[in-house]
Amino acid sequence: MRPLSISMGENGLPNLHPVTAIGEFGQAISSVMSCPSPLLLSLLLIGIYGQCSGFKICAFNIQNFDATKSANYRVMHTLTKIVSRCDICLLQEVKDLQGKATKALLGRLNRYSTKYDDNYHYKYVASGGLGRTPEDQEQYVYLYRNETVKLTDRYQYADKKEGGVDSFSRDPFVVRFQAKETVIGDFALIPLHTTPSDAIKEIDKLYDVFEEIKMKWNTEKVMFLGAFNAGCGHITRQDKANIRLFSNPGFFWLIGDKVDTTVGDLTSCAYDRIVVHGQPFLKAIKPYSARVFNIAKEYKLSKERVLEVSDHFPVEVELKTKSSGQLQAQVQPLLLIAVSVITYVLHILPSTSVV
Repeated sequence: MRPLSISMGENGLPNLHPVTAIGEFGQAISSVMSCPSPLLLSLLLIGIYGQCSGFKICAFNIQNFDATKSANYRVMHTLTKIVSRCDICLLQEVKDLQGKATKALLGRLNRYSTKYDDNYHYKYVASGGLGRTPEDQEQYVYLYRNETVKLTDRYQYADKKEGGVDSFSRDPFVVRFQAKETVIGDFALIPLHTTPSDAIKEIDKLYDVFEEIKMKWNTEKVMFLGAFNAGCGHITRQDKANIRLFSNPGFFWLIGDKVDTTVGDLTSCAYDRIVVHGQPFLKAIKPYSARVFNIAKEYKLSKERVLEVSDHFPVEVELKTKSSGQLQAQVQPLLLIAVSVITYVLHILPSTSVV
């Protein structure tokens, strides 16, 4: 490997100017790849993606959340910690038409946030009961930070029955938010909790909801999220050709097919998903931030404790913020200098000294 062309100053340190460092960046990257020092790689990732927090959107199927479940202290404590990490959190399988369980969670969340989380104040907006039978009524509930996001509109999609049959088990309750500190600014969220046997039809039908929202609100900045049941035997590779969110260009699936969003030992399925529409929205996503939040590992909980909360794990993604972009722009020139210097030092050291 050819050493970097860095001149040494009188004090014995390399003479580097940001422009010089940028010119040498390609070499530095090659050096990182050929000699992958953990220190170099850490610096590179910090500089490119930053350690500053983004704007987090979460979705969690909390499995039969009702008054009985909300009376369980351990469940509520875990739920509070999960939701407090998010600027917006979509909850599914809420069975709380009286609102008592949701208000109990909101109260705990605001007390917890005041004590531990920068004094954020949460609000919520909920759909009415949704389901094909009176016994199967669920709600979509959005909890959101009042300080970082503003609810600007809401819309309960009305299913257009085809042949007298509903396309959706639970019609999407669509909301529109404004988050001024994010790069994307304004966006709509379309939730979905499917019945597994109807997953193909329901996910495909989301395209019609998207078209209606695009016309109604004059926006294409849309995120779809929820328990799609878009994995294992419910959707095959061949089925994707019949799902417009897969087959039509411009829709980006941020949670991939091979991840496991389920808790149980007998399943490994990507049921819960996050999808965004359009390159502008995709570019407003913090790289590599879309993931499953494994509460068993994060909170060191037993499988039994986790299953008390849900048989699903939450999924999440972060939006870029304006402040994070400014910080990244400030850090990157310094990063280039650091990478060049360290690469030069590693080059002149004996190869056996590099760990």
